[in-house]
Amino acid sequence: MEGRAMVLLALALALIASTNTSLAHTHYYSKPRPYTPMKKHVTNLHFYFHDTVSGPNPSAVLVAKPNTTSKPNLPTFGLLYAIDDPLTVGPDPASEAIGRAQGLYVFSSKEETTLVMYLDFGFTAGEFNGSSISIVSKNPVMYKERELAVIGARGRFRMAQGFALLKTHSFNYSTGDAIVEYNVTVVHY
Repeated sequence: MEGRAMVLLALALALIASTNTSLAHTHYYSKPRPYTPMKKHVTNLHFYFHDTVSGPNPSAVLVAKPNTTSKPNLPTFGLLYAIDDPLTVGPDPASEAIGRAQGLYVFSSKEETTLVMYLDFGFTAGEFNGSSISIVSKNPVMYKERELAVIGARGRFRMAQGFALLKTHSFNYSTGDAIVEYNVTVVHY
């Protein structure tokens, strides 16, 4: 009986070894396709970003703050917000909604009011419905005009790069709510 078990074990090991060896020598080739350059497109977008931190239904909420005793003139340094802000065609919050900006921003400077933003601008209406652009950049919010980097995208904007020019349309100092105008140039394929 013991001899039979050894023979079966040897046969099983030989079968496994031959299967692995045969798979190791299998080659898969694909036919090379001719190179076809992709056409570059430039798209200009214009919309308004509504950042609401006040009221019963804010679109930006504080998720972390530093546990330090900072100077009184640095009350915002280190604050981290999660956002789900509406994007509209006009500055009026009741104007046509075209998408949502979702992500994070952190107050990142000890010297001035500056945010570092990690946002996905997802479009939910119009010809770019289902597409988005990603912005990761420094935003010195007290400047009249700022430029942020578009570093990637999905959907119609796949493989995008570009920039966004921002202007604060309105800012409420007592609530912290802001409406920001975005002019975005996206280069994509």
